[in-house]
Amino acid sequence: MNNIYKRITENKATGKKLFALLIDPDKIMMGKLTSTIEIAEKANVDFIFIGGSLVVTNKLNEIVLHIKKETSIPLVIFPGNPSQVSRYADGLLYLSLISGRNPDLLIGQHVVSVPMVRESGLEVISTGYMLIDGGEPTSISYISNTTPIPSNKNEIAVCTALAGEMLGMKTIYMDAGSGAKTPITESMIKAVASQIKIPLIIGGGIREPEKAYLNCKAGADMIVVGNAIEKDNGLIIEMASAIKASGNVKNIT
Repeated sequence: MNNIYKRITENKATGKKLFALLIDPDKIMMGKLTSTIEIAEKANVDFIFIGGSLVVTNKLNEIVLHIKKETSIPLVIFPGNPSQVSRYADGLLYLSLISGRNPDLLIGQHVVSVPMVRESGLEVISTGYMLIDGGEPTSISYISNTTPIPSNKNEIAVCTALAGEMLGMKTIYMDAGSGAKTPITESMIKAVASQIKIPLIIGGGIREPEKAYLNCKAGADMIVVGNAIEKDNGLIIEMASAIKASGNVKNIT
């Protein structure tokens, strides 16, 4: 059953904006995880994404099980490599780095991961992943060995997103990367949102609730926040309020 993707598309159709809390297993402390999930529950967070560029702790299953014990919020794996799969989660963003030219991240790692993914029974959501320049090198740009799309090249972002859609991707995820100095511009979000029909996910460098709100107004269907919340999980409620306040705002054309 495709319950996660169905929920995303149904909310897109009605103009409701979604909020995903990103948890990096390498950065979250188990003691802090419980309080973070409690706040996420109060804020009515729509999804919890879990993953990172490295995930060196080897505690992915442990963290996933802990989260599942604490909440019924759908848990989606946001993998940085083929080993980041847990059958205890609810879904998996099957990322293809369509903005880069590294064949390993376009299809190579997917071939390696297929047996594990298929056996997991997770809902698989094929996602065209686009890395956008966030003003300084990020972990994902280094690990992926790819050049991000320049932040002022809206036309490249639009054509890349359209190519992903035409290739059959179910969602487009534009990311400035964890800890990005500058987030993706509303201009680029608006340009892409006005051209594609599939859901648009935006993440990276979003530190202020106002920025999350403006991204939604520009056409984002889902906002993902991680790094800012790692420093202050009290931002979860503020971010959620801003995203929900964007209300039934249709993509601006």
